[in-house]
Amino acid sequence: MTLPWDIHRIRQDFPVLHQEVHGQPLVYLDNAATTLKPQVVIDTVSHFCATDYANVRRGVHTLSARATTRFEAVRSQVQRFINAANPQEIIFVRGVTEGVNLVAHGLGQVHFAPGDEIILTELEHHANIVPWFQLAQRLHLTLRVLPIRESGELALEQLETLWSPRTKLFALTHVSNALGTINPLATLLAAAKARGVPTLVDGAQAIAHLPVDVQALGCDFYLFSGHKLYAPSGIGVLYARQDWLQRLPPYQTGGEMVLRAGFDAVKFAPPPAKFEAGTPNIEGVIGLGAALDYLQRLGLAAIAAHENQLLAYATAQLATLDGLRIIGTAQHKSAILSFLLDKIHAHDAGTILDKRGVAVRVGHHCAMPVMQHFCVAATTRASFAFYNTCNEVDRLVAALAEVIDLFAYPGDTNGRSTLAV
Repeated sequence: MTLPWDIHRIRQDFPVLHQEVHGQPLVYLDNAATTLKPQVVIDTVSHFCATDYANVRRGVHTLSARATTRFEAVRSQVQRFINAANPQEIIFVRGVTEGVNLVAHGLGQVHFAPGDEIILTELEHHANIVPWFQLAQRLHLTLRVLPIRESGELALEQLETLWSPRTKLFALTHVSNALGTINPLATLLAAAKARGVPTLVDGAQAIAHLPVDVQALGCDFYLFSGHKLYAPSGIGVLYARQDWLQRLPPYQTGGEMVLRAGFDAVKFAPPPAKFEAGTPNIEGVIGLGAALDYLQRLGLAAIAAHENQLLAYATAQLATLDGLRIIGTAQHKSAILSFLLDKIHAHDAGTILDKRGVAVRVGHHCAMPVMQHFCVAATTRASFAFYNTCNEVDRLVAALAEVIDLFAYPGDTNGRSTLAV
């Protein structure tokens, strides 16, 4: 059931918001890096650790049984949330980074041969570049890159030139963490499927903002991180089609992921246990379940509507500032704004904004190819969540106006700002 959208009530769910930073009320606009945690997630994890905590899948005692039941219930919950075919296609990992490495490790052993090719996009986060680069170096593969336009959208017309008989994987992001660009995923995945090319999707920036149906998309792998959707850090999900899970070898080995182990032979357990060696992040999984419940109560459609309104308002307000240029103007965007201030380094801007209580992200956002495309070292990035408000956008714009003023008239005491950094 979707709840009525009451921003003031929703903000009460997030205790971190109710504090001051440098004597100013906190404005948290770094949601693309990590989201804040609602009280229900905090309470659920705390209560679990206080009452039900035990190792899962191994004990016959009551606590272990209760913990296992709750742990596996979240696996089924994730399956329903992304519409996977069955719970066994859900692998718990630390996050997208570990998940991509797991897939790269496995495909490197059973799928690729020297001379094969992987298509990536210029929008990728390093987590979806470096593992493939390392694999390409080791196996003598070729990485081919679909470039972006000045709008931050993919140059789709160039994709046709990248396919070849040696293309063995298309790995791409759903939403750009640096620019907010929402890729036309259905179109891209259909093109790969028509050529029999497996696909991997980094969904870290999409999962909390857009509905995801992995069966409808037809992707082979889809990954997301819990901390991007109001769950604890250190927990994430790899969805993989059952046929791939049967083919791929384990990424890590040890306890729990075997049916039988000895000094002369080892027999691996079937998925998902095959890919979940050792004691998992049990409380992280429990927190993930609470976060998914919370999101579903709010409703992704309502969340998207609020965030889209914030994005439109913030885009218009930032456009009023002299010397500010938004990087990434795709027609379809998530609630992320990356921008430059004329002759002001992003790190200087971010430091001053922090003194005004406004938390943004500055740097290359682990997306150096994007920065290189626009010939910049870093941008300032404001990223919004459903608990942000237009008043907070106004605080951001006012603080940026002060930054611009400070650098335009440094040290001027004749009617101009003399801000302390």
